[in-house]
Amino acid sequence: MADRRLQVFHTVAKQLSFTKAAELLFMTQPAVTFQVKQLEEHFNTRLFERSHGKITLTPAGELALDYAERILNLTAEMEARISELTGQVSGPLLIGASTTIAEYMLPRMLGEFKQKHPDTQARLTVANSETIENKVAEHTLDMGLIEAPSHHPNLVTQVCCEDELVMICAPFSPLAKLGSVSPKELASHPYISRESGSGTRECIDDFFKMNDVCLDELNLVMELGSREAIKGAVAAGLGVAVVSSTTVAKEVRLGELVAIPLNPPLRRELSLVYPQEKFRSKMLQSFLDFLESSPLIDHKIDVSR
Repeated sequence: MADRRLQVFHTVAKQLSFTKAAELLFMTQPAVTFQVKQLEEHFNTRLFERSHGKITLTPAGELALDYAERILNLTAEMEARISELTGQVSGPLLIGASTTIAEYMLPRMLGEFKQKHPDTQARLTVANSETIENKVAEHTLDMGLIEAPSHHPNLVTQVCCEDELVMICAPFSPLAKLGSVSPKELASHPYISRESGSGTRECIDDFFKMNDVCLDELNLVMELGSREAIKGAVAAGLGVAVVSSTTVAKEVRLGELVAIPLNPPLRRELSLVYPQEKFRSKMLQSFLDFLESSPLIDHKIDVSR
């Protein structure tokens, strides 16, 4: 209901980037630029200063941003409260999740929620934890499920379940017969890592540090942004990696990979994040209540070999 130009301006102002705003809004960059230009023409003033490939808010832009945030928040609250007069939970639920959660945990959760509230439509965005956090903070997603604690002070973080990480290697690797592997032992072998910004990467890096392994000591041979690419590289004997045990269950059963427990064990808490606001839509609250009561949230993921 809010002016589309205002929504686009707000996203650009928060990102200070037309390119990033276009990605978040699922628009082309020329379309984003056009919307902002229209708003500037409406107010007959520049909202952004553009120089050397960077943009900054003008004094008018700063004022517009303050009002835009209040207008958009009030609009969202009004629409949600009026729709709730029917007593039904309906409409879209915008959820973001990191890849492990999106592919291995969320489908069943969303299926059960849909059965309970058939008039809802879940829309899932899959990205790394850092990207999901940013989208939730920018209100382009209602909530997110991530693989690391949130770093945003304006987001509520709630632990939802636990995941265990294991080292994986090729079946023909000398490590395949080990009962467990220590961080020091792991660091001495060719190592394949996730990309920076990944919640898994952050968790594993912290694990090495806590066990007196400097990250510079790692024999890092690759950084890959895809879990499937990592599994393929490990299966080919290019190195070892640390991944969620849930993501390699199939390959372990088929004998394509071997999963070795870490010693000490590496377990992480998967977190739910959502905006820290006084008003919360009935849709979001219903999903949060569902997650809290769901047996899926309480399960612990064990290493199976």
